[in-house]
Amino acid sequence: MNGKSNQPTAALVGLLQQKLSKDSQVLSSAAELAAYQQNCEGSEAHTWCVVKIGNKQDISQVLALASDHKNTGVVFSVHPISTGRNWGYASARANDGNAVILDLSMLNTISCDDKTLGIFTVEPGVTQQQLRDYLDLHQLKYMVPVTGAGPGCSILGNALERGYGITPYTDHFAAVNSIRGLLADGTEIRSAVAELDQSHDDFIDKTYKYGLGPYLDGLWTQSNLAVVTEISLRLKADPEAFSAFYLQFADEQQFEQAQQIVFTILQKLEGVVGSVNIMDQRRVTAMMAPNPNGPAAHQVMSKQQVASLAKDYDIPAWTIAGTLYGQKSVVNAARKEVKRFAGNHCSKMIFSDSGLIKLGRWLLQLLPDRLLAKQRKMLASLDGGIAIMRGHPDQVALPVAYWRNPHSSPLQSRALNPAADGCGLLWYAPLVPMKSDAMQLFISHVRTICPKYGIEPMITFTSLKHDMVDSTIPIVFNRSDSHAVAQAQACLTELVSEGLKQGWVPYRLNLAQQASLLSAEQPFWQISAKIKQALDPDNIISPGRYQPGVLKIPAPDQKP
Repeated sequence: MNGKSNQPTAALVGLLQQKLSKDSQVLSSAAELAAYQQNCEGSEAHTWCVVKIGNKQDISQVLALASDHKNTGVVFSVHPISTGRNWGYASARANDGNAVILDLSMLNTISCDDKTLGIFTVEPGVTQQQLRDYLDLHQLKYMVPVTGAGPGCSILGNALERGYGITPYTDHFAAVNSIRGLLADGTEIRSAVAELDQSHDDFIDKTYKYGLGPYLDGLWTQSNLAVVTEISLRLKADPEAFSAFYLQFADEQQFEQAQQIVFTILQKLEGVVGSVNIMDQRRVTAMMAPNPNGPAAHQVMSKQQVASLAKDYDIPAWTIAGTLYGQKSVVNAARKEVKRFAGNHCSKMIFSDSGLIKLGRWLLQLLPDRLLAKQRKMLASLDGGIAIMRGHPDQVALPVAYWRNPHSSPLQSRALNPAADGCGLLWYAPLVPMKSDAMQLFISHVRTICPKYGIEPMITFTSLKHDMVDSTIPIVFNRSDSHAVAQAQACLTELVSEGLKQGWVPYRLNLAQQASLLSAEQPFWQISAKIKQALDPDNIISPGRYQPGVLKIPAPDQKP
């Protein structure tokens, strides 16, 4: 069954409508499914049925119906999504052509378990902006674990994908203390602590991450073993003081100095400094300036074009962006240390709470909007970055996805949706040692391979610890150009294959990469397959997601 036949679709829709409550919706028409076909990866989607869950009890009904394929004669798998905004990795698509998309975005309840400790429980549909609005409404002074993906993306989905951000709790899954959900047979998953606790308030379960006995919660991340219905997580309290710092290096050859400064800041100021980014000139330019070749062109900027835009927008060869959080006295002391570490090495040092920034904001407020347009854009970008650093969702990073989109502009006055707007985007996100020689070799790797395929080599290093960075390379292309799509996908393939030879392994993979890179013959995936077979023998939940070589769902006339 691939969704091309109306008969199985009609049969399934009828069965689902019989089983589901009035709170949930079954979508099967082309108009209803259009949004689920959209993606940034340039791949064809074959979504043929979606169930929008409005009642948690209905999840069990869908799973039970999928398990009953021998009796119903309708074979399908189930692919849960939180908001479907997994841009550049899969969007809302499933690996399996038989999959019914289980859209959990209407499950968006937020609970405050302890306002003093900052423990909150969220369902899959809770977005960064919804959590921010909840905190503001209830006057709770905590930071949202934001990402550059934007205000409309799921908190739970990002945590389960083991995402990270620039706020103090950089590792978002590390802040998750408990997980609840359902296995394929409807069994509820929760920790041994929750099962032993007779007080019924689940306080310990929601505050102590590792529980009792084998730690199983990690199995529900980057996997296809369960449908997660809620997570409880710890939020970081708003600090008394905050200061973002920007260190600029005018010369390309100063990268080693920049890397050493970041290493020192991370090592010496651990607990005060959040994550620190190192961005190259092309990466910052794509956030600030329009594409000089036009958004339809599959063409890399020339050195002259980059130099001209860098001069216009005052963009250095390398930019360090980081944050300091804590008590006022601590932040002031840490700020002095950052100045000491950077010394005379950088060409410019800017702090977000400096008098210069405050003066710039004041002057621009006095002048007519038509004046100093570039300076206004630069300050708006700076303010958007600061908002993210303070735990407030913002769209400041999303314009990069529109760099080669001839059909839509990233106007900040509207909610941006790269998939719906036709943006072409793939991600290369390998882990790289926090060592200057390894990072410079990686820079050469990206700058050599990307231009071969007409892809702009834009580089960001995000520190996870002082010993490790993740480099997020956005592969941006014109999705309406079939040649550009093919080139982008080929570029990603070579980046990964050559990078693996150097030990640069991506921390997450898109659907095509999962299918091509993960081998069922490797011991790790054999162990994973045994767990899958034990928990989901009919392979109902997201077949193929981080699970190579698993058996297909048996047809109705076959023995299981």
